[in-house]
Amino acid sequence: MPRVLVVDDEPHIRTLLSARLGMLEFDVRVASGGREALVVAEAFDPHLVVLEVMLPDLDGFQVARSLRSGPGPGVPVLFLTARDALEDRIAGLSVGADDYVTKPFSLEELVLRVRAIIRRTRTDQGVERSGRLRYADLELDEDAHEVRRGGQLVDLSPTEFNLLRELLANAGRVVSKAELMDRVWNYHFGGNGRIVESYVYCLRKKIDRWDPPLIHTVRGAGYALRLPRGGAPPNP
Repeated sequence: MPRVLVVDDEPHIRTLLSARLGMLEFDVRVASGGREALVVAEAFDPHLVVLEVMLPDLDGFQVARSLRSGPGPGVPVLFLTARDALEDRIAGLSVGADDYVTKPFSLEELVLRVRAIIRRTRTDQGVERSGRLRYADLELDEDAHEVRRGGQLVDLSPTEFNLLRELLANAGRVVSKAELMDRVWNYHFGGNGRIVESYVYCLRKKIDRWDPPLIHTVRGAGYALRLPRGGAPPNP
């Protein structure tokens, strides 16, 4: 049974999500604060944490950092919050969140997102991968789960890693938002394209700290990982 930890200071949210996920045969635990969440997570070892940002003690961003501070990729986190400003979304993604859902929310859409994250995480963990993807001075090592640009290690969240892998696998061609949502987030039901925009923004800040920039927006079409027009050819 997939294990989900729901962290929210609103009792009706905890009850609603616990009941609905329990009906779908998820093993659910709840916590009302950040410190309690860390204690429960250590004992429960969840596959996913649904996490409110505005908690009475530690805020959700602090909790997410703590959950992801150990070795390995860390537990996936889905933020569920009324804070919907762009800077809040970026802050959530920068601490490694896998998704960001704002209140009020559709319960069924949230369940679909929970399923998508857990399915994606289990696929990544259960399928043996080998080899490396390279373009120019950018290299992604699937075995080591590492990314380097110009020989420098780049720290990426699991979703950022999957997004970059998809762009690298299609280097030189334009990948649409719909394709990325389907392949990276598994949103076959047609999710909000803003999550792709936010993740590309964060990924670009990490990958394109070095010249030349490699991640490009193709207006009205999607995104492409390629050298700027007239740039040097990629390394073999």
